[in-house]
Amino acid sequence: MHFEPSDKAKDYLERVRRFMREHIEPVESEYWAEVHASSAGTDWRQWKVPARMEALKARARSEGLWNLFLPDPKLGAGLSTLEYAPLAEEMGRSLMAPEVFNCNAPDSGNMEVLWRYGSEAQQRQWLAPLLAGEIRSVFCMTEPDVASSDATNMQATAVVEGDEVVLNGKKWWTSGLGDPRAKVAIFMARTPDASADRHHQHSMVLVPLDAPGVSIQRMLPVYGDLDAPHGHGEVHFRDVRVPRDAIIAGPGKGFEIAQGRLGPGRIHHCMRCIGAAERALELMIDRGMSRTAFGKPLLNLGGNRERVADARIAIDQARLLTLYAAWKIDAVGALAAMTEISAIKVVAPNVLQRVVDDAIQLHGGAGVSRDTPLANFFAQARSLRLADGPDEVHKGVIARIELAKRGFSRS
Repeated sequence: MHFEPSDKAKDYLERVRRFMREHIEPVESEYWAEVHASSAGTDWRQWKVPARMEALKARARSEGLWNLFLPDPKLGAGLSTLEYAPLAEEMGRSLMAPEVFNCNAPDSGNMEVLWRYGSEAQQRQWLAPLLAGEIRSVFCMTEPDVASSDATNMQATAVVEGDEVVLNGKKWWTSGLGDPRAKVAIFMARTPDASADRHHQHSMVLVPLDAPGVSIQRMLPVYGDLDAPHGHGEVHFRDVRVPRDAIIAGPGKGFEIAQGRLGPGRIHHCMRCIGAAERALELMIDRGMSRTAFGKPLLNLGGNRERVADARIAIDQARLLTLYAAWKIDAVGALAAMTEISAIKVVAPNVLQRVVDDAIQLHGGAGVSRDTPLANFFAQARSLRLADGPDEVHKGVIARIELAKRGFSRS
């Protein structure tokens, strides 16, 4: 295995770094201040995206720094999972950068689903405007009334009736649902079939968010923050009827699509965690060397130098493991790389959480304020230990595979 980026990837990485240095870093604090000022005390239905975001997106697109996650050379950059990984890390240093490059979740995962599995009509209607950055999308999977760590618990239904499919159920933690540009959801639900096994009982359905019967109930706060202007919402589907051809790849294909969606997506999440951890470490060092207490720089007190060393070791370990997982996805596919994908999904958010926690501690009160990105990085890390499967589920996957190697049952 060889993790040295290709010349093409190196060129993209340098261009992304330069764009972030010249166009994103100088305005990021002002951007979030504008978001917080415009959303404070307002109903989520009144949220607006600052105009500078669309201006930055237009500039990034004009410079060819657009849809970099998509391996299709005509629609994206044509990079492999391994080649894209360092770009995702760089974007992870900023809370707004992924959107600027049209590489933000959940849109990137939804676009990849439509690219891999969508019909020509589905691609024309939804993939094209998503690739153009004209609309945003959401992914409806987690449910409030069941233990969603076991996806087979899903209660929401997508029942085929003639030329239509009828949708019912409740979903929550639907990221991006409060964004005024969100126009379509991918709704995952049970499509009961007595002739099929439990992994062929689910479907993914494209649903316009303005379809009759779709009702957005509320935005859910994360540590008290509603995450404007995107939000994480609870949405109910009551007898929503859409054409049968809104089902992606056909009834019963939901789990197959989910595995194809989540493999590369977890690489993106984990590399962004590593980028955030790198920035948190830089902030920790700069703060620790610029403030003094008891006659010494803060970094020279209380074992803080050891914490810096521990952070460097952990970040580099997480990066190498994630690059290995990316290489294996490219080499043998996501299903054959389940151990590595699950391992990084446990490791990277935990590393970010530990590094950010130390950085917050060294910043004192500033660390839990909005004066730095640390509080948001911490919320990101802690949330990702639940999103896309909690730590315990991924450890269970790893353990089953290890037992199977020794000839023991995977059950």
